[in-house]
Amino acid sequence: MTVVRNLLWAPTIGLSWLWGLGFFYSIHVTLTYGWLGFFGFAIANVGGLWLFGYILGRSKRPPDQIIKDIEGRYAGVFLLFQMAALVVTIFGFVAYLWQPIVGEGSALGVALLLLFACAIGHALSLQQIKLLHIVYTVIGVAAGIVLLVGLRQTSNYPGVPLQQFDSRFYGLIMPTLIGFLLGPWLDIQHWQRAVTIKREGGNVGLAYGAGALLFFGFLYLNALTASAVGPIGSILSIDGLPSAQGAVSAATVLAAENGQSYLAVAFVIWTVIALASTVDSFYCATSWFLKGKNLRSNSPLLALIPDSVASSPLWLLIGAAWVAFTAVPANFSLMYFMMPFATLFISASANLVGEALGAKPKFDPVLSFLIGCGSALIFVIGYIQPIPGFLFIAPFIGLIGALPVIIELIGPRTKAIPVEIVDQPIRMMSPSPLTGVQGSDEITPSHGFDGEWFVMQLVPTYDDTNSVGNVYFANYVRWVGKARELFFNVCMPDFDLATTRFYILTRSFTHDYRRESKEFEQITVRIKIARHNRKFVTLQHEIHSATQGLLGHGEQSLMFVDREHYNPLDIPGEVIKGFLAYWPKDSRLSPEFRPKIEDVAKRQA
Repeated sequence: MTVVRNLLWAPTIGLSWLWGLGFFYSIHVTLTYGWLGFFGFAIANVGGLWLFGYILGRSKRPPDQIIKDIEGRYAGVFLLFQMAALVVTIFGFVAYLWQPIVGEGSALGVALLLLFACAIGHALSLQQIKLLHIVYTVIGVAAGIVLLVGLRQTSNYPGVPLQQFDSRFYGLIMPTLIGFLLGPWLDIQHWQRAVTIKREGGNVGLAYGAGALLFFGFLYLNALTASAVGPIGSILSIDGLPSAQGAVSAATVLAAENGQSYLAVAFVIWTVIALASTVDSFYCATSWFLKGKNLRSNSPLLALIPDSVASSPLWLLIGAAWVAFTAVPANFSLMYFMMPFATLFISASANLVGEALGAKPKFDPVLSFLIGCGSALIFVIGYIQPIPGFLFIAPFIGLIGALPVIIELIGPRTKAIPVEIVDQPIRMMSPSPLTGVQGSDEITPSHGFDGEWFVMQLVPTYDDTNSVGNVYFANYVRWVGKARELFFNVCMPDFDLATTRFYILTRSFTHDYRRESKEFEQITVRIKIARHNRKFVTLQHEIHSATQGLLGHGEQSLMFVDREHYNPLDIPGEVIKGFLAYWPKDSRLSPEFRPKIEDVAKRQA
């Protein structure tokens, strides 16, 4: 049953990746570059989809935790990517199907179709959309097969050759490979699917492997259809280059004029399903992403905007529709809407892959955008001229923004100090190492390290609530204090108040309350070293609820004094050594400076 449940995700995974880029470009690349050109495009596309599921399926961190960690840094590029994907989808549908078949004045029909698909995405959950897409797949593939058989019977075209490469094709090899391999990482639809599959106990890698194979079948069906009709109806785009994306539409129009209108109907059904399954998935996934991000956001501006407006994807849809409908009469080529996925978004995608593989966050959105714009400009020049070398190097220029994370992944790594998660209860009977106050005989929950964060899990009960039923405000401070005690206890297990030469005192403490929690909610307290100077260390903390998101956050400043006269001290060597693996990455006390630290600790001892 588990395997079957994973395989049921294949149709929605395949359809969610079959936007205009794959649907119409598979027709164009087959007719322009032959079968080898198609397989080069398809294998890179399918490989990228499979690798996304394979990497997330084997990651030590679950996809929902990764998306929470990166959503703040990548929110802008995520949304821009979704809009770009919609532009490709709507533009391809209008330019290469709807307008050739319906004619001028087709905007109203497209608008109704988009609104209908958005209504489905709003009304249905992802689980329900998954079932709907199974039905879509059966109907769409059936219509595609009817179209293929009918066109083969009416066409005299001998079929496309094995290959008909030109200099432009050789230049496109690297943008195709890098762009499609990294493409799925910025598509929110795939993140939502990966999170849901993982939560229901499924195998993300298996589901995406099956989805990638089915997606290849969709592309191959379109390639066979293109091979049956040939480059009929090819047009010159605004750049003077031929575009063969509308070949199948032109063939169905001719067939309809000869009394075979069912072929045009079959193609419309197949293409409408490709559009509708993209738009409903976009709406569902983008709404899911925005709701989660807004729930965990600390921005005061969001408090002034209704949740239904702040989390609505309609603004992106309106912007994408405007761009697409402006580009159609200008006779743009689909290539220029595909180009950002191999240039502008490359840096963000590569950084995101690196973080999923365990690299530290190094993404700079502004720098990556500027580098991506330069990469896109070089691509356009190389495509129009053509200059194959410009096309070839364009994605590598885009990758410059991801060089820090790439170097970290392929370069030598500093071995971190392993700290195991403590799953058994611990009784705090000895005096606190921070305050010297005798602890209670209270059982603490599971705790341990998750990267640079020390994490403590707990479940509040009625004992933690006040007279109106929510958790009493002082308990949040107490929880942070308990997490801090355990943090120090794990890193400095040999600390003993009877023999220590220093005390650690709380210099200041702040906490910003965001939301209330109630009894029996799963609570996570996270604490880490944020910054320091010679004498003071600042700890940052966050409190999260499994049901409500961020409950509050803040920080505290610690100082060190000698035990005799309470005179301020520099950070003691024992503290430096105990917390060596968890100092901020830009700190002189980080593991990169280990030899200097050990010398300091020896001198202080």
